Amino acid sequence: MTDASRRSSSGHDGREPRGSRYSLRGDRRFLAAVRASLKLLVLGGTRFLGRHFVDVALTAGHEVSIFTRGREPTRWGDAVTRLVGNRDPDIAPGLDALEVGDWDSVVDTSGYLPRHVRAAAALLEDRVAHYLFVSSLSVYSDASRADQDESAALASLADPASEDVATHYGALKAACEREVQSVFGERALIIRPGLIVGPHDPTDRFSYWVARFLRPELLGDRDVTAVVPAPPSRPIQFIDARDLAGWMLDLALARIPGVFNACSPPRTWTMGALVDALVPRARARGIAVLPRWIDESALVAAGIEPWTELPLWIPLADPATSGFMEFSCAKAQAQGLQFRPLEVTLDDVAAWLVTRDNEAAWAHTLSAAKERLLLAPD
Repeated sequence: MTDASRRSSSGHDGREPRGSRYSLRGDRRFLAAVRASLKLLVLGGTRFLGRHFVDVALTAGHEVSIFTRGREPTRWGDAVTRLVGNRDPDIAPGLDALEVGDWDSVVDTSGYLPRHVRAAAALLEDRVAHYLFVSSLSVYSDASRADQDESAALASLADPASEDVATHYGALKAACEREVQSVFGERALIIRPGLIVGPHDPTDRFSYWVARFLRPELLGDRDVTAVVPAPPSRPIQFIDARDLAGWMLDLALARIPGVFNACSPPRTWTMGALVDALVPRARARGIAVLPRWIDESALVAAGIEPWTELPLWIPLADPATSGFMEFSCAKAQAQGLQFRPLEVTLDDVAAWLVTRDNEAAWAHTLSAAKERLLLAPD
């Protein structure tokens, strides 16, 4: 039995957190009050999902504080309260900026190490009503089966002391979840997104395909023909960061507990559907890009790195990951998660790409030279 399952539904000792404002009762008068003005603390908040969450929260009229290292510029000026520190309590000034203050909900978009998450959760336990932790679908130990839900087994660390995020990302995220649940019990909300896409995405994963078809000049000297991993029926799964952020805010308002996978429903989109949406949009812009479907055996033989060089491509021949883009998100949909049309995301990403600094972008995606080699006749 886990620590979280041993705790009562409202805290360590069976009592609700100090102060009646932290009642877990979700009656309509309470919801109307918090909808008017919620105090939110975002751990992170300057990049991608955190940025979109702050945007939607401010637009809705809520009071937002962000806790960051202070290295990234913010776009909100005095509209947010800036708290500067470090997630690692051993690196000064650590969590000192969080020693004072109380909030209705904390939204943790920057927790990757259990030690860091444990320290923040313990410090905020009696001064925060609800803790929303952004985890990942990577927490599951078995990605070989489609349609797995939140009850599937989680990855674990062979060495609990490991802090190697690059190697053990999923297992570390799972351990972070347990830290939040052990402190906040039924005041904890765990969100497990799949691939998050949209404007301000720093990873170049989904954005690569938008650039390849709609803004190919950003990728250098590209041919008319674009390499696309066959087959077109390959399922792909992702979520627009803005849809995720808006839904997270709704859950924070209602203080919803539990665990939710958060992504598009499995098999909503395929690689073929993505290309079919991109080609006419390219044509409407006067851009001639033709997809060339390349069998994945040829991609593997050419040494193309799945997921990074050709984003969204996970070899179907790999049984260990064959279900990774087909997780069930039915529970989140039942809780109100909605999705904007794919075409809206494509257009918005295309518009954003021309405004960002692309000098350091595309370092890990398929190069023009490698693409030409794949397209060359045998």
